[in-house]
Amino acid sequence: MIDPRRLRVLRALADHGTVTAAGQALHLTPSAVSQQLAALEAECGQQLLRRRGRRVSLTPAGELMVVHANAVAAELERAQATLAALDSGVQGMVRLASFASAITMVVAPAIASLRAGSPGVTMQVQDVEGHASIPLLLDGEVDLAITEEYRLSPRTDESRLTRFPLYVEPFDVVLPITHRLAGASEVDIDELADDEWIAPKPGNPCRDVLMIVCANPAIRHVSDDFHAITTLVAAGEGVALVPRNAFTAVPGAVAVPLRGEPPLRRVFAAVRRGSADHPLLKTVLAALLDAAPGHANAGRGSRT
Repeated sequence: MIDPRRLRVLRALADHGTVTAAGQALHLTPSAVSQQLAALEAECGQQLLRRRGRRVSLTPAGELMVVHANAVAAELERAQATLAALDSGVQGMVRLASFASAITMVVAPAIASLRAGSPGVTMQVQDVEGHASIPLLLDGEVDLAITEEYRLSPRTDESRLTRFPLYVEPFDVVLPITHRLAGASEVDIDELADDEWIAPKPGNPCRDVLMIVCANPAIRHVSDDFHAITTLVAAGEGVALVPRNAFTAVPGAVAVPLRGEPPLRRVFAAVRRGSADHPLLKTVLAALLDAAPGHANAGRGSRT
């Protein structure tokens, strides 16, 4: 028999790349992770890992077992949701990770709605960058993530997630009010080729968007805080590309739409596949969808 708990360890290794990182995600020592993986190999009768010194990679058999591990995890989530549905009373806490502007636009209004309509349901919110919330969700640190993708970026691993679209927003260019284009109704990105930029840090998808739409931008300052970025723009330190709902008015800076088809940020809620029918998550997801801009036209059956 294959122990499903050991499949979880294998998944963590595939997610995080090293035994040490997998142990940190699972709150296990590296030695315990190695022991669990060795036991799983014995149960499977196959070599699942290639070991080169301290480095470990998956064999074809290991990659196949990760696929099965994902399916087992989804069924366990589904079983938990079914059992929870037997309880007629919906109450408990949902742990949620979201980036700041989505907390303002969607999460906080949803909490207020739940307090009025479902007082037994509470949320514990973590403010994290959008690209960091999915790893927290897959590691089991949160129950629900609000995150983002971009028109020019690849989708995340859909075999492990159920997604609920919330809203779509374009990127605008943020300029100092003294900039030559600050009074324009629209700006062509090519008109800013000689400007210095204030951008998110490497690894942040918003920085990737800038690198795609603007050839070789001269980046002067970096920050993952859009309010800080806007403040630097207002100080005359450069220009920036900011999602529309992440822009907060600062004296000395103005947001101007881009001409043509701007890059888009698609914001969605995600849960682990199999857990979407859990009564607590269904209640919170309904509140989030109700709070999302334009929800009346989006429909509630838009799982993707």
